[in-house]
Amino acid sequence: MEYDVIIVGAGPAGIFAAMTLADLGVDSVLLLEQGKDLNDRDRLDPENRLCGWGGAGAFSDGKLIISTEVGGFLREFLEERALYQLLGATDAMYATHGAPDRLFGEVTPKLEDLTNRARLADLELIPSRIRHIGTENCRAVLDRFRQSLAGRVEIRTRQQVQNLFAENSRIQGVRLASGDVINSKIVVAAPGRSGASWMKREAESLGLNTRSNAVDIGIRVELPAPVLKEITDVTYESKLIHYSKTFDEKVRTFCMNPYGEVVTEENDGIITINGHSYAKKRSENTNFAILVSSAFTEPFDDPIAYGLYIARLANLLGGGAIIQRLGDLLAGRRSTRARLDRCLTRPTLTTATPGDLSFVFPYRHLLSIIEMLQALDTLASGVYSRHTILYGVEVKLYSNRIQVSPEMETEVENLFAIGDGAGITRGLLQASASGTLAAQAIAKRLKAKD
Repeated sequence: MEYDVIIVGAGPAGIFAAMTLADLGVDSVLLLEQGKDLNDRDRLDPENRLCGWGGAGAFSDGKLIISTEVGGFLREFLEERALYQLLGATDAMYATHGAPDRLFGEVTPKLEDLTNRARLADLELIPSRIRHIGTENCRAVLDRFRQSLAGRVEIRTRQQVQNLFAENSRIQGVRLASGDVINSKIVVAAPGRSGASWMKREAESLGLNTRSNAVDIGIRVELPAPVLKEITDVTYESKLIHYSKTFDEKVRTFCMNPYGEVVTEENDGIITINGHSYAKKRSENTNFAILVSSAFTEPFDDPIAYGLYIARLANLLGGGAIIQRLGDLLAGRRSTRARLDRCLTRPTLTTATPGDLSFVFPYRHLLSIIEMLQALDTLASGVYSRHTILYGVEVKLYSNRIQVSPEMETEVENLFAIGDGAGITRGLLQASASGTLAAQAIAKRLKAKD
């Protein structure tokens, strides 16, 4: 049997590609996912955290950021207004499948005042509206998408795609790890970040042009929620950018979680830091990441390896995640359990090892992070407190970026590449939107051939 479309990967990009194709009347669609179905996934199983129905987003706190400036590179393919409309329609699809109604970051006098105060602190606040699904609600939303596709798209989980195959620069189908070959007129590659190495290998095999993305390396900051309450009440998550005074490095805040928790995640045996927040359950703290962006040129061109090296170093020194008071870092000493017990900020991650992050980060990275904390303290007094908690390492690895057309088609005819795994997006909403964008072009092409 030959399908009209095979989609590889059931993360946000793949799900939205399938939803759009089904809505547009394409009825010969096969969605393949190497991980387990949603109800079989267990957060405590490392193998299930990134793979399976919903991708890594199944266990995230589900922030839908409606902005053309963050979350990916779709603004390079669409005009600003068209992209904003696409993101709005994508967000609306989440809302109709159970995402909460409330939007943060609407333009108000309070937001304008915050933007102006950020400028005075040598910070740029990126305007964005945010819909927060919440960690406890993500599975329910993803389950509704699963139910919406039932009977309209053929879905097979625990099906690992070994490779894509093409003839004369035209896609022919996929080959499974079992050895089975499935033919298709069109293939959509949506492997997610967990499939980055697979996507890179397939791109090399098919002769696709790619380029490296930057790697973001940094820490997760945890402090009492009242310190940032005036900001998070307005924006929920503030996207703030600073260019460090000493090295002029781009430093940014990422994944701010009011009343949230700091958690660890594992990637190929390497433990890194992350954070999330629930829609209703609350801690006493707010956490967020501070990330330094690093891009490389000749002769070194492997930012992912560099990021993993820093993370491995933290694991080597701390046996996993490292925790340190800012006051101890500035005093040039490691944190100890006794010092942490005297800390006014109570850590939500209790398994991290007290240590010294200055042994982990390159000098320019560490200094840029400290200068960012100083700038943030100008905006919100209390950030640069000796009782502020720092965790390391947080690393954001981005797939090699595949060269695609504005319709998300690669140089191999009828092979489309979408989402984070293709290096085109780096966030939930833009990944989903890239699936819609590709599916619209595919449906139009198939109908033209009928």
